[in-house]
Amino acid sequence: MSYPEASPSTPQLFSTLKKDNYFDLDDIIVCQEKVTCTFQSTVHRLGYIDPGSNKEDIQEDAKMELPYWLAKALCTRKRKIVSIEYPNVYRSSYLQILAADANVVDLHKWGPSYYRLGEKLFNFEHDESRPLAEGLLQAFISRFRKVMDSSQNAQYQDTYQLTEKLDEIERKIFKSTRQNVEDFERWQVGKSNQLSTSEAILSHRKRKHTDDNVS
Repeated sequence: MSYPEASPSTPQLFSTLKKDNYFDLDDIIVCQEKVTCTFQSTVHRLGYIDPGSNKEDIQEDAKMELPYWLAKALCTRKRKIVSIEYPNVYRSSYLQILAADANVVDLHKWGPSYYRLGEKLFNFEHDESRPLAEGLLQAFISRFRKVMDSSQNAQYQDTYQLTEKLDEIERKIFKSTRQNVEDFERWQVGKSNQLSTSEAILSHRKRKHTDDNVS
């Protein structure tokens, strides 16, 4: 089966992930991920947020891990309070592993929301932003065909083994494609046009039956 060609010249692939979405539970969870930050100046009376220090102030050049949402707030102001370091799995050595053969990588082990957090890191001005963007896009393209093939041939296989190494976005693609295949198979055998009683009606009937028995 052929799939649409994906072009490396389309960085919009993850563009919807870059913006924070406060109504999306997955996005809220990703924004809690920690990134290593270095303070560019002394911050007074906030030393208590550093568990490794007993000083009243956060000293210049102090390093600590902060949740992404806080690091972004401190790093995107006109006067940058902190600079950030990419987590190890987004650095060049890991990107080289992805480039060598992305399909064998346990991306879920690197991070359940690997693509989503990687995209959010683009909000920071960083020397490795462009290599990261290119690496994520190429990895997604490389793995996409395998995800699609696996999802369409998963009827007689253990889906856990097929999805355990996938990022959450890839798992959603797998699940959606698998559902589409099942719907198509139902349509082929004429089951898609069969009407069934909705759950709401069934629940209403059960309640009415219970009330009648009680009365």
